[in-house]
Formats: sequence, structure tokens, C-alpha cells
Amino acid sequence: MKRNVELVVISDVHLGTYGCKAKELLRYLNSIQPKILILNGDIIDIWQFKKSYFPKPHLKVIKKILSFATKSTDVYYITGNHDEMFRKFTDFELGKLKVCNKICLEIDQKKAWIFHGDVFDASVQHSKWIAKLGGKGYDLLIVINNVVNWFLEKMGKEKYSFSKKIKNNVKKAVKYIGDFELTASELAIDNHYDYVVCGHIHQPQIREVTNKKGSCTYLNSGDWIENLSALEYDHKEWKIFYYDDHKDLLQDEDVEEFQDINNSELMKIVTNFSQ
Repeated sequence: MKRNVELVVISDVHLGTYGCKAKELLRYLNSIQPKILILNGDIIDIWQFKKSYFPKPHLKVIKKILSFATKSTDVYYITGNHDEMFRKFTDFELGKLKVCNKICLEIDQKKAWIFHGDVFDASVQHSKWIAKLGGKGYDLLIVINNVVNWFLEKMGKEKYSFSKKIKNNVKKAVKYIGDFELTASELAIDNHYDYVVCGHIHQPQIREVTNKKGSCTYLNSGDWIENLSALEYDHKEWKIFYYDDHKDLLQDEDVEEFQDINNSELMKIVTNFSQ
């Protein structure tokens, strides 16, 4: 039984990389029926795109998204830094799917400002090659982490996250996350938004931010590399959905809902968009 949800936000899926948890994301997407689905950047990782590595589950995620867009769901693809090639297709529409750089929505008489967030990242804006190198290093760290966690599971021990450990213990990383959240929130307050919704930093969050000029709710959808998280808005309430908290309740559905395009044709489309 699918859950009806008014609004769902996912980001930082990084399809086409070894760290992407496409199977888990597909199970989640198959469990919901959203009125609005917002893909808030870094869905397909063009920076690390390789035709030699784009497994079937990754293609199925794209098919599922297209399936939403051909039915009753409004789908917004907001571009991020890892899929910045799509920015040349801004305002492109296919059925109910629209490519954009940011969106502003009114939700129950409140204004929401939604964008990926890489605009705040100086390393991306001014030293792109450094950011790309960092992305490759992060991807390698995730691959190594996956191998370690496989052995931990075999030994009956809990999984361990290298990058979460780094984020939580390195002062610069903690400061960067705090600065990111504060900058986004202060800009939202200055522009009279009630909500500001970002991705980019792989840190799921919902928190109120208040300054002398007012207040807003800062939200971040996290990622589908480590946190496996999404933002959901329903019945006038925001929640963070964590896959690991619900995975036993999600059923496997291996149904091809978008038969018009087969995997090889879809792969050609992805390749053409990445060039």
C-alpha cells in the first residue's frame, strides 16, 4: 500500500557512483505517491559519470522518476553542482517534469525557497577542480567504507560511517555545516521566506533559526549515500524520513512502470545529457 504524501524532497543521490544506494531509494520511491516530488540536486553525478558503471537499479530510479512525471506527480529537477550540466536545460519540461535552478512554492500559506546550496560553497564556485578531486576522494572513502561494513555485518557488528565520524569530529567540517545552515537561513529571513530547503552538505536537518530580523525553518534532505534520508511534508508538518528506520516495512516491488524506454535507450539519453 503506497503512502500518499503531499511533498517529498530528495537530494544527493549521486546515481552513477559506487556509493549510491539506488536499490534502497527505489524501494522508498515505490512506497510513496507524492503530489510533488522535488529532486534537489546531485541526482545524477555527471562529475564522475562513466558509461561502464551505471547499474540497472540506477536506471530503474530514473525510470521511476519518469513514471511519476507521466502520471499525477509534479516533478521538479533542481540542478546541483554534480549535475550542473543540466543547467543548460533550465526551464525544460517533459510531461510534469521541469528542470530548474531553484523554486519558490507556497505551502499552506507559507513561502518555501528550495535550492541545492552549492552557491554557498566557495570551493565549487572558484576552484572547481579541487571540488571534483574532493568528490573522487569522498567516493573512494564510501567504497572502502562499504567493504568494511560488509565485514562488520558478517561479524554481527554495527555499521560504521567514516565520513560521519570526520564530519562530527573535525572542527572545520562542523563549522562549515553550521555556517552553511546559518547563511541559508539568514538569506531566507531577509527575503521573507518561512522555509529554506537545501541539500548539498549530506546532513539531514530540520531546525528553527531566529535573528533580529525574524525567523525561518531550515531544512536539509540529506543524501542517499550514507543517511538514506528524505524530507516529507504532509498534514502541515515537515518530517525527515530515514530509510533505516522503516526498511523492514517497505516491500520490494520490481515492477517496470515505464515501459516506453528500455535500459539501453535510457542509457543513451543519460550519456547525451552528460556531454
